Amino acid sequence: MIVGVDFDNTIVCYDEVFQRAALERGWIPPTVRPAKTAVRDYLRASGQESRWTELQGHVYGDGMRGALPFPGALDFFTCCVRREIPVFIISHRTRYPFLGAPRDLHQAARDWLSAAGFHDPRRIGLPEEHVCFELTIEEKLSRIREKGCSHFIDDLPEFLEDPRFPETVQRILFDPGRRWPDCTAARRVESWPMVARLLLADVP
Repeated sequence: MIVGVDFDNTIVCYDEVFQRAALERGWIPPTVRPAKTAVRDYLRASGQESRWTELQGHVYGDGMRGALPFPGALDFFTCCVRREIPVFIISHRTRYPFLGAPRDLHQAARDWLSAAGFHDPRRIGLPEEHVCFELTIEEKLSRIREKGCSHFIDDLPEFLEDPRFPETVQRILFDPGRRWPDCTAARRVESWPMVARLLLADVP
């Protein structure tokens, strides 16, 4: 088994970060719930698409310092490393924001991983070369093939449903918000403990 995992909104939860950053800028009222999709929908519905774009650049850059991993995500990676199950983070991520202050978004993500203990051998111990940030969807798909993933976990059904997705890879949709109950292209899970039960229950 070789497991591939998406990064944004799969390992990292941004809901409260998006809400807090938008509130600090006065772009949303306090009634908008702390969810990325709620903030996005409000800004778009009120004609603030450019602010949504700028907000993403902030959150995926300097704002990452306030983001938390989804519950159980760190435990899953720790179990994989300790059981010698190859696991890779493979993510499609823009290198620089389209709007707002310039920031290397790939480096921001790597800094977050380091701060969370991913590469610390006393904590998770994931090799740095097991983290791949790609500039295009095509490169992300190519990396999944290159690493020989047997399973891939992602939060976007449209990515898992892409006709170019490797047919031999088992697709797992991470859906903590229960937004995609009708997705048939992938096995749907709602939490990282569910992922662990699905993939690691029979691994000594």
